Amino acid sequence: MSATTSTDDLQVVHRSDPVEDRAAAFADRLLAGGLAALEMTTVELGRRLDLYSPLRGRALRAPELAARRQVAPRYAREWLEQQAVADVLVCDDQDLPADQRRYRLEEPVARCLLDPEDPSYVAAFAAFPVLCATQLPALLEAFRSGGGVPYSAYGLHDAQGAQNRPVFANELEGWIEAVDGLTARLLHPGAHVAEVGCGVGWAAIRLAELFPELRVDGFDLDAASVREARRHAKARGVQGRVRFAEADVTDPDLDAGPYDLVLAVEMVHDLAAPVEALAAMGRLAGEDGTVLVVDERVAESFAAPGDDLERVFYAFSVLHCLPVGLSEPGSEGTGTVMRPAVLRSYAERAGFRDVQEVALGSDLFRGYLLLD
Repeated sequence: MSATTSTDDLQVVHRSDPVEDRAAAFADRLLAGGLAALEMTTVELGRRLDLYSPLRGRALRAPELAARRQVAPRYAREWLEQQAVADVLVCDDQDLPADQRRYRLEEPVARCLLDPEDPSYVAAFAAFPVLCATQLPALLEAFRSGGGVPYSAYGLHDAQGAQNRPVFANELEGWIEAVDGLTARLLHPGAHVAEVGCGVGWAAIRLAELFPELRVDGFDLDAASVREARRHAKARGVQGRVRFAEADVTDPDLDAGPYDLVLAVEMVHDLAAPVEALAAMGRLAGEDGTVLVVDERVAESFAAPGDDLERVFYAFSVLHCLPVGLSEPGSEGTGTVMRPAVLRSYAERAGFRDVQEVALGSDLFRGYLLLD
């Protein structure tokens, strides 16, 4: 490739080197990614210390924020300056001495950082790079040995729940409506739902809020998640109709069901034994219940390079989902990128006769109706 410039009668030809251009572009990309990771970590720092909420609707100086949140003034000042430089906060009076400048959080940004059921809420995403990085030594060992890293080691149940909470708050009702006849069934007195892999409980709680007569049982193997789910149910006033249990649904001695709906959201790809779990979901649904699996909206087939969403899914798979799945012997080793064909093969092996995709209207998730 070349470009030509002219200075009067003299023409100068500039030749570009594709190899050097590619190297420069990739170097810029890595630097931008490193910057993003560092700035995400400062967002997570602010989130954990609750530094953002005092700045919503008011402008504060560094000493004032430090006093409100019981942090050291010098750290407060540095964080405020960094957040303003990163265009997260707005700095007023920039020409004043450092401790006299005021900082504020504008409302559109506040929605993204502070409103956990707003469709724009993404603050929890900042936790994932930090939490995954803590397991880097274990990941190195897993890569060498072929083993895995258990889910409980990451401690990301709260972040995972917070990331999905706005989706459940704003989309779950539409998911139910997308399955013919399911809304009417869940409105019927005595209706009973099981959520498999319930995490910290936001989907189960939302279902109970949407359907006043509904009883919901949430099952999960992670003790920390179950504790948080119970706390959330109590805080939302639905603990009388929502029950959470630390249990393995594949246990033949589990005394539960039949259910009108058995739901699994964003968890089948994490399982070491997804076929056994799907078969258990079929048993819990009995002859008349509905089995609905919701998982990542990955591409139908592999293609490289991929779009941003596919890149996110693969990064999570390398750092979390695949190691979690491989932490048990005999694992299928699915990973985050569970293509529709893979889910169909698991369902067939689990004894289902067909899988129908459900149009959820979601940018992030696909729905699968499993038919026996």
